[in-house]
Amino acid sequence: MTDKAHTSSHPSRPARNIPPLSDMTLADIPPRIGLFPLRGTILLPKGQLPLTIFEPRYLALLEHSLAHHRMIGIIQPSPSANYGEETPPLEVIGTLGRITSFLEQENGQFFITLTGVCRFRLLRDTLTENGWREGMINATPFTQDLFEAPDCAIDRQKLSSALQQYSQEHKLSLKWEAIKKLDNATLLTMLPMLLPFSADKKQILLECHEADERALRLLEYLSE
Repeated sequence: MTDKAHTSSHPSRPARNIPPLSDMTLADIPPRIGLFPLRGTILLPKGQLPLTIFEPRYLALLEHSLAHHRMIGIIQPSPSANYGEETPPLEVIGTLGRITSFLEQENGQFFITLTGVCRFRLLRDTLTENGWREGMINATPFTQDLFEAPDCAIDRQKLSSALQQYSQEHKLSLKWEAIKKLDNATLLTMLPMLLPFSADKKQILLECHEADERALRLLEYLSE
């Protein structure tokens, strides 16, 4: 009797080059990342940022990212940057975003969504031949961003009152019933990203070390 090796009728699945978002570790963070400078915009870990990509240099950045690690660094220009400057000086802290959805339009534009992975410290950056900037980064100080955000204590009544007053003063239309259903961690991610705070206040919220610190800052800015 001749032994035969067992073969499966189903082809084996190739190993993924990029791990699922929930399985990412510090080892999956590339040392160099394409940068997308945006004044007045921050991305927090676990947050989602929709973007429209249309400039040729950022279309080139998007193509590069999709072909490699599917990540882009969101970072603000520094306060010393001049409006309209092609290569403005940048803040030191930004956030690595993973491309979790993208849609190409007939006119060549892309609609994408970035999901925040973790913050990083920008060590230096260089201009690529395609016009986008590549940064050498260090994400080690923000390893905690890769884990599930711990819930923190927020005075929801005080937050709701401050948010209602702020929305009236700035003529914002908010979905209050949906906001009431959100947990504290989600609120502390969503509100700093969406509310029209100044660029420097958004940067301070981004750089908060703990959720409790961000909650205090958020209440402070809503009450000003």
